[in-house]
Amino acid sequence: MASYIARKGPSVFSNLGRWAYNMSGFNQYGLHRDDCLYENEDVKEAVRRLPRKIYDERNYRIMRALHLSMTKTILPKEQWTKYEEDVKYLEPYLNEVVKEREEREDWNKNH
Repeated sequence: MASYIARKGPSVFSNLGRWAYNMSGFNQYGLHRDDCLYENEDVKEAVRRLPRKIYDERNYRIMRALHLSMTKTILPKEQWTKYEEDVKYLEPYLNEVVKEREEREDWNKNH
């Protein structure tokens, strides 16, 4: 995983995608898409595997968003996470965890 470069932005740009991204609201708190994933067992394991620096950055964004939410404020517009720049930092780790889980389930089913 050390050589992986996180994908920035969506794989396909569209006006509808940009509109939906901006309407979701999490970008107004400086969050990335991967910060808002429902934390099932796969996501928890993927987060556990993150490098320390990325893990700390994620925690900082989440804590800042919680503080902004409690004070009923949002970041200035120039600090919002932009649709084109949203880093999918958790994607490779999550894909790896899901693949391992599926292999484990397949192994247990067949043996």
